[in-house]
Amino acid sequence: MYHYNDFDTAFVRNRVAQFRAQVGRRIDGSLTEDEFKPLRLMNGLYLQLHAYMLRVAIPYGTLNSRQMHQLAMIADRWDRGYGHFTTRQNIQYNWPKLRDVPDMLEALADVGMHAIQTSGNTIRNVTADHFAGAAADEVADPRPVAELLRQWSTDHPEFQFLPRKFKIAVTGAEADRAVIRAHDIGLRIVERDGAQGFEVIVGGGLGRTPMIGKVITDFLPQADLLPYLEAIVSVWNLIGRRDNKYKARIKITVHEHGIDEIRTLVDARFAELRPAFSGVDQQILAGIEAQFAPPPLRAAPVAPFETAYAKDPVFRSWADTNLTAHRDPQHAIVQISLKAHGATPGDASAEQMRVMADLAERYGHNELRVSHEQNIVLPHVHKADLPLIHAVLQQHGLATANIGLISDIIACPGMDYCALATARSIPIAQEIATRFDELKLEHEIGDLKIKISGCINACGHHHVGHIGILGLDRAGVENYQITLGGDHTQTAALGARTGPGFPAEEIVGAVETIVQTYLDIRSSREETFIETFRRTGMTPFKSALYPDKEAARDAA
Repeated sequence: MYHYNDFDTAFVRNRVAQFRAQVGRRIDGSLTEDEFKPLRLMNGLYLQLHAYMLRVAIPYGTLNSRQMHQLAMIADRWDRGYGHFTTRQNIQYNWPKLRDVPDMLEALADVGMHAIQTSGNTIRNVTADHFAGAAADEVADPRPVAELLRQWSTDHPEFQFLPRKFKIAVTGAEADRAVIRAHDIGLRIVERDGAQGFEVIVGGGLGRTPMIGKVITDFLPQADLLPYLEAIVSVWNLIGRRDNKYKARIKITVHEHGIDEIRTLVDARFAELRPAFSGVDQQILAGIEAQFAPPPLRAAPVAPFETAYAKDPVFRSWADTNLTAHRDPQHAIVQISLKAHGATPGDASAEQMRVMADLAERYGHNELRVSHEQNIVLPHVHKADLPLIHAVLQQHGLATANIGLISDIIACPGMDYCALATARSIPIAQEIATRFDELKLEHEIGDLKIKISGCINACGHHHVGHIGILGLDRAGVENYQITLGGDHTQTAALGARTGPGFPAEEIVGAVETIVQTYLDIRSSREETFIETFRRTGMTPFKSALYPDKEAARDAA
């Protein structure tokens, strides 16, 4: 993985020193909150309902054991002993004191981390496939490209005051595990005639006006990547809406102008920019790629795994749900669920962070990943070590066998923390997970993605959930709308609203009704929820959710 060079280190240290001085001026009253706000947002510091929140960047979701240990230390020393992993592959601390934030940033700098551009109208943390470098279906590891984009976008002088925030995601496989079609720019590494390039998708995004991105070019040569992305962002920066923040995202610009006009404008700007890129960026990329060389995978018998799988049903259940095929058949990709039934999705205690860091150091080539689904990944684990890893995870509440199942819920912090939220997300996720654990139906149901947002900003990705839940305020009462049929993968789709929302006390029952309807009408045990929905459409689910309306319609 990438290690900071002298320039990176000096840059981050200077930013910490600068912000320390700004915090000092805020505390002594020299800066008002209005004056301080843009300064703190440039350093990832939000003011939420009850306290400040510090959002720490984990570029493309990759970190090492030392960094995870440091995140645990920060949680214990300056927060409340835990951190919250997010859909942007970052970590958030929900309870820091303002005076402590510069020390937290200094501690992050000690291990090559920071909070720069995790907020504000800039290019945010570049995300990537959490199986990068390990997945069996991968064309190429997308992380070197993501690191190049991090370096290009950090403190880019033209892109610090964009119309709105801007998000980029990269994947190196046909299977989309980075939700690239719901980003401002999505990149997929492809090969054509032996050459590597990119499919470039632009104008995706969720929020109050969700849209699936459109292909602006199906093959961009690798050498053209930075000037082409610079062309896209600069065109949007010039013509994007600044009169209305709700219409400022590039998705609205693409929608209003059309993809053909945007392509014409981008091509013209690209022609102007391309001569300025002499190939230095490709030299930098080559140096970055050298730091992402695959780890030396050992060859050894997998008998301990096979024995445990045959004899231990608890281990077998965990292996069936939480392991994914590695490019090397003797290895596996381990997904550690941060979704124990009844727990807050994405939260990990400092102790759990240390446990995961130690496992990565001992068994996982010193590497961890944060997934956009708010879980932790050990990407390179020999199968012989899996029984020992599982046993340790069990001891620390990290062995829940539910990856991809109904309790593996994405949820934003909601009204428990966020000043923008209009309803709670966390308690709803907890209640749903607990209910289906009681019913013992998770494995019978199979693959089903529930995503929950506490407001229309859609930080919980509810638009692309198989079952999406959006919490809203209706005359002071929490009300939850349901959408069905969303999909975050390479067959991306936005969910369709079922009808009127449900009060908090009825939403779990509504989800249970949807799931029972699916179990009743699926063509076989192998037909997943999304496959059933695509075959039958909304009608059977809507009839089950609103029987009184259906009865009234029949009577009429």
